[in-house]
Amino acid sequence: QVQLVESGGGLVQAGESLRLSCLASGSVADISVMAWYRQAPGKQRELVAAIATAGTTTYANSVKGRFTISRDNARNTVALLMNSLKLEDTAVYYCNAFKLGLHYWGQGTRVTVSS
Repeated sequence: QVQLVESGGGLVQAGESLRLSCLASGSVADISVMAWYRQAPGKQRELVAAIATAGTTTYANSVKGRFTISRDNARNTVALLMNSLKLEDTAVYYCNAFKLGLHYWGQGTRVTVSS
């Protein structure tokens, strides 16, 4: 089992920045991909950004150029730096770990962007 705990959510104004962090614990060996997803009210959960063990990254088109995902394999952490936040970035953000065909999820951290 992998446990994921997110931190760093909160209320910010449009244009500001926020950094989310996620700490993985438990059976963390062989986690291949760590990612951030988000779910806005009334919408489906969507992938925001992902990073493989070797550092390869992928981003949703809506966040490219504004968000940066990073990973510290030694500390079992993944972070998401969110710049130039927009109203539409408001959502609950979930940390995700993919290991041996299984997805593990954190409890989520809420990000609210106000005008």
